[in-house]
Amino acid sequence: MSILTSPRGKVEVVHCRRTESQDIFCIKSLIRKFTQKLFGRLNIIYLLEKANLAVTVCNDKEEIMAHSIFLDYPNWNVAKQDNWIPVFRELDKEIPCTPLNTLFMHFFVAVDEYATGCLKEIIRTVFKAVPELYFIFLIVPTYVSLGSTLITVFDQVGNIPCLNYNEDFAVHICHRHNHYPQLHIRKARVEDHDDLMPIFMHYDNTLKEIYGEYFLAELIEAQDEDHHAVVCEVEGKAVGFMSVCSSVNLPLLHECFDLGAFHGFCFPHPDDILKPSEEPSPEESEDTGSKSDSQGSHKVVVDQEMISEMIQDKETETVSQEEVLSTVLNRVSEEIQNIGKSLSVLSVADDDDVASSLSSSLLFSLEFSHFRPLYMGDSAAFCIQLFCIEERYEARSLDFMSFVFSLFPDKNFCLISVPHLTPEFALIQNFVKVVPFSNCTLDHDLYAFHRAGLLRSITIRLARFLDTPGVENLVSTLLLSTKILDDLTLYNEAGRDSDIEYIRSHYNIEDFIYFSHHQQEEHGRLNHFALNPIFRHYTKFFLKEILRLGYKSCLYYPVYSQTREGKLQSSYSHSLTSALHYLVPVRPRRQIVYPLEKLGINAPSKEVSKDQVSYALNHTNRKLTLEPKVTVNARIVVVGASSVGISFLETLVFCSHLKFNNLTLISTHGLPGKKLLGNEQRKFLASDHCFNDKDYALMSLCSWVNVVVGRMTAIDRAAKQVVVAKDEIVFYDHLIICTGLQYQVPCPTGADTEQQLTNREVMELSKQRYTGTVPSNLFILNDEEDCVRTLFWLRSNSILTEGKVIVYGNTLDAFTTVETLLHIGMKGSCIYFVHPPAESNITCINNDVVESAVEDALSAAGVTVYHDALLAQWNNGQDPDPIYNACFTTSTKLFRLECSAFFSFYKKNVDYETFKAFNDACLVYDGRLVIDTTFHTNDIAIRAAGSLTKFSNRYYSNEWTHSNFSSKEIGFQLAAAMLSLFDPTLEPVTEPPADLDRLIPMYKGAKIQGGILPGSYHYLHISKPAIPTPLDLQRSQPDFGTDIVTGNAKKGTYFRLYINNYKLVEAITCFSKKPFPSSNYIRLFGQHEQVLNNLCTRFDDKLIPDLYSYFTEPWCMALFHDRFIDLKKELRQILISKQEEDKPTLEQLAYQLEEEEINLNEKPQKYLQRVFEESIYKSLLEKSILDYLHYNQYHLPMYAWPGII
Repeated sequence: MSILTSPRGKVEVVHCRRTESQDIFCIKSLIRKFTQKLFGRLNIIYLLEKANLAVTVCNDKEEIMAHSIFLDYPNWNVAKQDNWIPVFRELDKEIPCTPLNTLFMHFFVAVDEYATGCLKEIIRTVFKAVPELYFIFLIVPTYVSLGSTLITVFDQVGNIPCLNYNEDFAVHICHRHNHYPQLHIRKARVEDHDDLMPIFMHYDNTLKEIYGEYFLAELIEAQDEDHHAVVCEVEGKAVGFMSVCSSVNLPLLHECFDLGAFHGFCFPHPDDILKPSEEPSPEESEDTGSKSDSQGSHKVVVDQEMISEMIQDKETETVSQEEVLSTVLNRVSEEIQNIGKSLSVLSVADDDDVASSLSSSLLFSLEFSHFRPLYMGDSAAFCIQLFCIEERYEARSLDFMSFVFSLFPDKNFCLISVPHLTPEFALIQNFVKVVPFSNCTLDHDLYAFHRAGLLRSITIRLARFLDTPGVENLVSTLLLSTKILDDLTLYNEAGRDSDIEYIRSHYNIEDFIYFSHHQQEEHGRLNHFALNPIFRHYTKFFLKEILRLGYKSCLYYPVYSQTREGKLQSSYSHSLTSALHYLVPVRPRRQIVYPLEKLGINAPSKEVSKDQVSYALNHTNRKLTLEPKVTVNARIVVVGASSVGISFLETLVFCSHLKFNNLTLISTHGLPGKKLLGNEQRKFLASDHCFNDKDYALMSLCSWVNVVVGRMTAIDRAAKQVVVAKDEIVFYDHLIICTGLQYQVPCPTGADTEQQLTNREVMELSKQRYTGTVPSNLFILNDEEDCVRTLFWLRSNSILTEGKVIVYGNTLDAFTTVETLLHIGMKGSCIYFVHPPAESNITCINNDVVESAVEDALSAAGVTVYHDALLAQWNNGQDPDPIYNACFTTSTKLFRLECSAFFSFYKKNVDYETFKAFNDACLVYDGRLVIDTTFHTNDIAIRAAGSLTKFSNRYYSNEWTHSNFSSKEIGFQLAAAMLSLFDPTLEPVTEPPADLDRLIPMYKGAKIQGGILPGSYHYLHISKPAIPTPLDLQRSQPDFGTDIVTGNAKKGTYFRLYINNYKLVEAITCFSKKPFPSSNYIRLFGQHEQVLNNLCTRFDDKLIPDLYSYFTEPWCMALFHDRFIDLKKELRQILISKQEEDKPTLEQLAYQLEEEEINLNEKPQKYLQRVFEESIYKSLLEKSILDYLHYNQYHLPMYAWPGII
């Protein structure tokens, strides 16, 4: 905030922010004729799209006071954008301008009365936002004076001619030192104490409480050749402090962090052991963090492509107990480690301090499975112990580094460590975050800065053939080094086609750019990006220069899904890139499933409709090159790869302005979406249509999320750690539990076959937990991996041709499993389908017509079906492994079935190990894990969501749980609830008063289930969230709406739409022999019947014989479009906004009619229709709809608009 005073004495409180698209109208209103003389006639929208930085000044009423645009090349065409440096060097050799330290002002406007103050505020803000910037140039025609405003900050340095026509232009310059100068750095003196103490106290007073009031003076007095204290001063006053030390606990860092890229922060030594003595299994090296492949085991898998450095994967060696934690961090107590921006954990402590400072939280597992290098050379690093600076000078924190490196001329690295929850401040934004090992238990993040990072003479140019040896050396440790070198040789041909039409139609790229303002040739694809990690803080500059030198405005980087065969990406892949964190992930767009044959020539182009290999897209553009991201280092651990957990991670990952460094997923089988055996095993289990394999490929969560393969067995709330598989430890700051419910091993009731007991006598025994030997041929299918193993076992043991199978359960998964067994070749006569007693009168299908068709299909296939049968014994009560027969009781008798395999889908519940982890951690559990309306358990750091949870009894809503809602929406809402903790752009959430926190949240997303049922019927059911009720009971209610049904279930042509009494689609059931576009039909949910082309009227008039055919007609393609919902919101906004003076809006009229405030001689609907026709709303809505169709014409070419004919 700044205060500006006009010449007439008026005062305005102003602040600067980045320009937004909605500012354009106000910016145009500030343009004067003089502005056009200075800068030319400009298209502001186009200029903003190409700008590296655009700044707007607003007052406290958010009124725009001034605006300026900056680019990295000159305007007025005085030089080519890729070759302007020689021109300006000739102008004045005393000005060392480079692309790194120079920007050009292309536009400036301001409210006349405050123009000078606003200009100075903009200039100061730009220099503060871009620390590397030292010069801002302004170029104007020589015949135009700068005026009274610009001349206050710009000085003329000469004239240069235009490239295109005979005219000279005046070049003016603005220097950093006049507005936001570099800080003066010097050694600290005791007299600086009084200046510095208020700064320390502003952040925390822990140091003062522990070491006394004069700890800082004592620290300054204690300086020697190994310990230095320096300050930065402004006008003789110390405004910042840094304490540095040459003693670094390198053994501890070697244990905790992968330092291969930095040679262990040591100088090379002949005795260095960089490779294992015995021949190891090849550990692939990648420009990512360390990876370990433990598929099928319970070891930690760090599958993190997001920290993409040039790290040689020289993994661990076995370390003796004596070597582990031989020293601790430093003498400063653990409490001080929590001070943001203050203490390092790197100094070596005296031996006397070790015993008192050792903490159990710092103990490591001694079982290391990989080689780790041994560095014998001297330390090449020093560390920052204390650091603080006044907030207004924080952007110049890097000014310390040149001075402190001069104090240690024999050191090459400066290190600093900060607690995980410390916000990333300006100094460490220039450091490289070091990748920790998976067993690191330190609660600090380590950052490193190399002496070479101070270089300012970096030149970026187009690659040449002579660069090949240098590039080969640079990428020699990377897994894809050969491919990088091959592409370097052929880079003129490689990656020229960015396939931009496909990208535009399949990804939400228009969240970041106005597509129409970028030419086809301005889009480029990033194939490879390799950068020495000591220069990582120049990544954005590198990307900015790629755009400038290549005449590009946008770059795209695809990440293809991994193959099952190895750690490499698919054959289509490019190298991973250390620039990934500086790009933004782009959300994929939901695609319409087109009836191409029916559309004919009106179908979209092949570029839009083609089906190519799916990939996750990352993007940057000129606007984003100087746009900072908010770094979140909080350790967020998600337990369970359920739809809820995946949706939660997806929401966090696609927050483009946030960078989550510590996202971890703990899952029994890792991330889903591996396509293990194609789509065959998909038929075993029903689908909730939240995510499929293609969705996982389009997200590429493995690029952003660490994956721990294993099962959670314990939670230590005090230490904030999760135990995986009883021996691995994962630390957390926020724990998210989304494990869901799983099918469990059924517990036989043990009913004696000789006593002929019935269900009534043994029902309670079936609810017990099974604790015996789990039979090898008992199959509990909960996920894709289970299905794959089952399919392999069935085929390997010839069960499909020779064996008999029992399928026990009455869920939808049981039906889809029976269909799969029939599909893969098993005879129906060899399948016994046993339904246990139902717990309610609601079936999994809840539709008599569909159920009847399925029963007929089972009968026709020869499948024997048993109802109300309860498992009594395996193998007549003998050893159950393997199962060769099973006994069941019914309400009247007992029967026995022979089998070679037993599938159980009897009751989902919380896994016992998971329950035990909750119970031992004292989390409140009442049949399910208890949460409040904000997803919290009784531990503020632990949240839970999904079907394993229930709301607290204080809400009196036990019938409502997360199981009633869409899992994808639950995950999104969970992420939204947490983002307020990390996202500074969001308003802080205020907690409701305790007496008002009594209502549970109600979510609106559709609840979906589907699969292939016996008889090869494709089944889909979509409904609103509700407490399950039998369909017949729903139809008997007085407020039941309208059922629209076409086709016949047994013929496989059944389609049912339920329209509620508000004329909205509330339920959809499809049951067909032929596959149908499920994703299209899901979009029908919640639509008004009139939007569906007056569906009810047409159906009543018998104009719709088949809904399947009806929804393939060209008119309805817009309904399936991903942006149709945006159109509806826009149209509604037009109707509720007041467009005409002294007249109510249509919404207000509707309320007046409802309250009978208007006397009518006609029906209300006709009255509203007439008012609408006579008002300006009609033309506004028509224009909005036509604009929508025209803008999305590449997806919707089947629609005509005025002028097309």
